[in-house]
Amino acid sequence: MDFDATFDAMYPPLVRYCHRLTGDRDAAEDAAQEALVRLFARSVEGPAPAVRVWLFKTATHLIRDRYRVEENRRRLLQANPVTPGAPEGPERSLERSMERERARRALERLTDRDREMLLMRYEGFSYREIADVIDVAATSVGTLLARAERRFFEALGGSGEMA
Repeated sequence: MDFDATFDAMYPPLVRYCHRLTGDRDAAEDAAQEALVRLFARSVEGPAPAVRVWLFKTATHLIRDRYRVEENRRRLLQANPVTPGAPEGPERSLERSMERERARRALERLTDRDREMLLMRYEGFSYREIADVIDVAATSVGTLLARAERRFFEALGGSGEMA
């Protein structure tokens, strides 16, 4: 499949479609670009109508996933509002530095897959995106994440908190 020809033919209508779904031009362009990247990364082939359907379906899923992440963040921020506080004192700064180092050491003790899954989830990846990266079924991600989190806390020192 010719990248330039496919991009020229598919990108404008895909962006228009995504823009209508999101109401946000930047989000629409991001979703369209990501869908096209996935199209070529996965070497999707077939007749033009089938490729077009795959591309629009992928963009739709990307937008839905993005919307879910934004809704979760919005809900969490409403439940736990962030308010600016006084500058952090040197003692607290040292504590936070020590906590970060302890977490890094615990992450280093995990398998690559566990570490990658936890870091992707922390960055807001959806289960589907994590599944795509680590090559498992999306329905398995929740269980795998729970196990990875348990192993992380064990590596951290057995407690569910970072002190």
